[in-house]
Amino acid sequence: MKLVRSVAGVREALMAPREEAMRIGLVPTMGAFHEGHLTLFRTCAGECDVAVASLFVNPAQFGPGEDLERYPRDLEGDMHLAEEAGIDLLFAPSAEEIYPPGFESAVEVGELGKVLEGESRPGHFRGVATVCLKLFNIVQPSVAYFGRKDAQQAAVIRIMLRDLNLPLELRVVPIVRDADGLALSSRNAYLQPDERERALALPRALQAGLEACRAGGGSNSALAAAHRILDAAEGIEVDYLEVADLDGPTLAGAIRVGSTRLIDNVLLDEEAK
Repeated sequence: MKLVRSVAGVREALMAPREEAMRIGLVPTMGAFHEGHLTLFRTCAGECDVAVASLFVNPAQFGPGEDLERYPRDLEGDMHLAEEAGIDLLFAPSAEEIYPPGFESAVEVGELGKVLEGESRPGHFRGVATVCLKLFNIVQPSVAYFGRKDAQQAAVIRIMLRDLNLPLELRVVPIVRDADGLALSSRNAYLQPDERERALALPRALQAGLEACRAGGGSNSALAAAHRILDAAEGIEVDYLEVADLDGPTLAGAIRVGSTRLIDNVLLDEEAK
C-alpha cells in the first residue's frame, strides 16, 4: 500500500491506472478504522482495480464545542488495517493541503442538509459535501463507498452527485454492528462500560420500531415504538428520533451518553436501496 500526503502525489500515483481505464474506487474516511471501515475497504477492493481510501479528520464538518481535537487518531494502526483490507493507496493529507491559505469556496446543501443531523449540527453537511467534492475531484474515482450508518450523509452526497452532474457511482454498504447491536463507530471508543450499556437503548429502540413497522403499523407505529424504548431509558439524552426519506423511509436517531454523541438508523422499507 502506498501512503500519499499531497494532492499532486495522488494524481501522479493514479495517472497510469486512469490511462489504462482501470476502475478506481474511493472510500472517504476520518480514520480510527474499525470493522465498518474494513468492510467498506474489502468491498471496494473486491469490486475495483485500484482501491483508494482517504484519511482526513475534516475540520469543516465539526462545529464549535464538538470533538475535533479529541477525535481518535492512529495513522500507523490505520495504515496497517487498510493495507490488510486491500487498500492500494491511502491519501492522508494535512488540513492545509485540503484547505490552503485563501480557501473560500464551499458546497451549499439544500433542505435535506437542514434536518436531523443538519438541524443539530448547523453547517455540518456543508463541510461534508465540500470535502467529498474535493476528494472526488482529486481522486476521480469510478465509484465511492459510504456506510449506511451515516444514511443522511450518503443521501446528501447522492443529491450532490445528481445536481452537479458528477460521473460517479455511489455504493452504500449496510451498517456493521457489534454483537450487542451497537452500530460500529469511531466514537464508540469514548464510551465507558456503563455508558456503552446505556447506549444500547438506541439500537434497541430502532429495532422495536422496525418490528412495529413490519407488523403492519407503518412509520407512525415505528416511531411510537422507538420512542417508548428511548423515553424509558435512563442516562441518555435524545437529540432526535424521526422518520425521514434517506434513500428510503428511515427511522433515524441520535443520542448523547455522557459526553459522547451517537447516531444510528434502520431502513423501514427493505426494498429500498
